[in-house]
Amino acid sequence: MTDAPAAGVAGPAGAGAALLDLLNGFIVELREAGLPVSLTENLDAMEAVQHIPLDDREAFKYALAATLVKNHAHWRAFETVFEVYFSLRGPEYAVGEDGAPQLSPEDLEGEGDQPAGEGQGNGQGGSGDALTPEELAEMLYQALLRGDDAVLRAMARQAVKRYAGMEPGRPVGGTYYLYRTLRNLDLDGMMERLMQQARDDAPEGLTPLEERLEHDEYEHRLEQLKQEIEAEIRRRLVADRGVDAMARTLRKPLPEDIDFMHASREEMISLRKALQPLTRRLAVRLARKRRHGRKGPLDFRNTVRHSLSYGGVPAEPKFKYPRPAKPEIFVVADISGSVAAFARFTLHLVHAIASQFSRVRSFVFIDGIDEVTRFFEGEEDIVAAIHRVNTEADVVWVDGHSDYGHAFEVFWNRWGREIGPKTTVIILGDARNNYHASQSWVIKEMRHKARHVYWLNPEPRAYWDTGDSIVGEYGVHCDGTFECRNLRQLERFVDHLV
Repeated sequence: MTDAPAAGVAGPAGAGAALLDLLNGFIVELREAGLPVSLTENLDAMEAVQHIPLDDREAFKYALAATLVKNHAHWRAFETVFEVYFSLRGPEYAVGEDGAPQLSPEDLEGEGDQPAGEGQGNGQGGSGDALTPEELAEMLYQALLRGDDAVLRAMARQAVKRYAGMEPGRPVGGTYYLYRTLRNLDLDGMMERLMQQARDDAPEGLTPLEERLEHDEYEHRLEQLKQEIEAEIRRRLVADRGVDAMARTLRKPLPEDIDFMHASREEMISLRKALQPLTRRLAVRLARKRRHGRKGPLDFRNTVRHSLSYGGVPAEPKFKYPRPAKPEIFVVADISGSVAAFARFTLHLVHAIASQFSRVRSFVFIDGIDEVTRFFEGEEDIVAAIHRVNTEADVVWVDGHSDYGHAFEVFWNRWGREIGPKTTVIILGDARNNYHASQSWVIKEMRHKARHVYWLNPEPRAYWDTGDSIVGEYGVHCDGTFECRNLRQLERFVDHLV
C-alpha cells in the first residue's frame, strides 16, 4: 500500500509482520479513542485486508471502516486514527534543523506540465526552493485554475516546507503549523482572483447560477489544498514524534463522550447530531424493556392446567407477567450558567422519548422557578421549544444567581401536591447554591410522595460537595445521584426510568 509504513522491512514476511503490528496498534488506538471494537471485528478486519490490493489506499481504508465502524458518528475519530497510522513515512519527511528540509527531485512532480515560463523561476523547473513567493503563488493559482491534483499536492508539500516553520521535537500542535502555512498563502485573495478570471473568461458574463457553480468548484479545490496541507503536516509530525505520540495528541472524544459543560461550538453541533439517533434507540429499548419485563410470581393454576399435557407433571412452570404502568416524569432543571447546556440536552432527550411515559412535565429555575411544559405541548421541533424555554421562562427572582433552596420551596408550595406514587422526579443541576439555605426538606418530602427521586449532576464526582456544592445534602434524600457529564452517561441513566 503506497501510504502504509514499513520502511526498512526486508522481504514479504517482514512487510507482513510490520503491517500486522501496525494493524494491532491501530485497533488499540481505536479502542483508546472510544470506538467499540470487539475481537471478532478485529479478526474480520484482518481477513478483509487480505482481499483488497494493499497499494489502493482508499480500498484499504474503507475495508477497515466496513469491519470496524458501526456508528456514523464515530467516522471522524476512525478517519483521524487511520490518517496517523497509515501516513507516508520516510527520511524525506524528516523535519530539518532549520525547519526547511531539503527538497527531493520528486517534490514538484507534475510541474513540468505547465506551459513554458509559468512558475519556472530562473529555469529551475524541478526545484521549488528556487521559486520566489510570487512565483510559488502563481504556480498555485494556475494549479487551482486547472484543477491539477498532482501539482496541488506538490504545492502543499512546498508550502509546508517553506511557511510552517516546523522544528524537530518542538511541542507544537499541527493547528499552529496549519495556521502559519495558510496565512502565507492568502487563500481568500486566491479565491477572489479565481472568480475574477472566471468572469473575464465568460463571453457574455456569468449568470448568478453560473457564478455560484464556479464559486463552489473553486471552493472545493481550495478545500482539497487545505486537506493536502494538513496531511503533509501530519506526515511530518508522525515522522518526528512517532505514531503513538501523534495518535494521543490528535485523539478527540466521540460525540457521546463530549463533556456538556466544556463543549466547543463544533462539539455542540456533534452532540445535537448524535442526540436524534440516541432518542430513537432509547425509545425502542424502553418499549422492549417494558414489554419483556422480569417474570412475576408463579401462576399455580396456569401451571397445573398446562401440566395435563405432560401427564400431570408440572414440566413447564407458568408465571404471572407484570404489566408495569408508564411512569409520570417531573423534570426540574437548573438552567443557569455552565449547566444550561446539560439541562438543554436532557430536556431534549426526555421529551423526545415522552411516548414511553404517561406524562412529562418540565420545570426550570435559577433563583425563581417556572413550569415550561406548555412550550413542548404540540411542538414537533423540540429545539424550538427549548429556545422558548431559554428566552421566555420566568426564572429570575432576585439577582439571577442560583438559589436551589428558594426554587425548591416555591416548587413544593405550587406543585408539590401533584406529585404521586407514579411520579418519578428528575432534578438536573450541580447543586452549587451560592451559600443560600438548602431547604433540603423539600427533597425529603418529594421522596415520601413520589415513586422515585433522582439527581443528575454534570460535574465530575470529585468536585461534588466542594465550595458551594451541597449535592450530598440533597442526595441523602434521593433514590440515586448520578454523574451525567455526557450522552453516554445520560443514556445509562435512562435505564432507571422504567
